[in-house]
Amino acid sequence: MCRHSPACPSADAPDREAARLVAYHPEQGWGLLCNGVVVFDDTGELLPDGRSVPPHQVCCAHAA
Repeated sequence: MCRHSPACPSADAPDREAARLVAYHPEQGWGLLCNGVVVFDDTGELLPDGRSVPPHQVCCAHAA
């Protein structure tokens, strides 16, 4: 799907989120990357083959 140079990471690559954003719908909470991955505001993903990736768990440490 990616037609620019250098090419973006594929949908199967570990760094797939580094692909260019080609459509963004903030009112709906999602965007489409040029590699076909749909990314959601909660950091979940939907891959082109239909697999889903759960949101990233962010752990915050607070100083006492």
